[in-house]
Amino acid sequence: MPARDYLHDIVKNALIKDGWIITHDPFTIVFGARRVYADLGAERLIAAQRDAERIVVEIKSFIGVSIVAELERVIGQYAIYRSWLLRTAPDRTLYLAMDEEAYQELFQDVSGEVLLVDQNIKIMVVDAVREEVRQWIN
Repeated sequence: MPARDYLHDIVKNALIKDGWIITHDPFTIVFGARRVYADLGAERLIAAQRDAERIVVEIKSFIGVSIVAELERVIGQYAIYRSWLLRTAPDRTLYLAMDEEAYQELFQDVSGEVLLVDQNIKIMVVDAVREEVRQWIN
């Protein structure tokens, strides 16, 4: 298994504060002969429907040497996980979790906005200091 991102426990605590139950840490995705590990699986009860909303969260801090190189790697990883989840756990929605600083740096201009739309990336933005979910971007 890969090493945990430094934001791992921060995102986990933010999800718990937001009413989520952590079901997997990590969440294993097996497809064909391949096995990968997303950081977290979580669910929460939707009271009106008496059903559960289920998510898989991949956590990234974007602290590498090149933020663009890191973004390239993450988008590829996200695409693979999403593709395999659609076939193995279609009831789960994949989110990419990051702190507010990374979100501002990467996705608050036209270059990032087109990636969110074109690549269908769902994002969870966390306040790393307060360990709280700031926004869900679908």
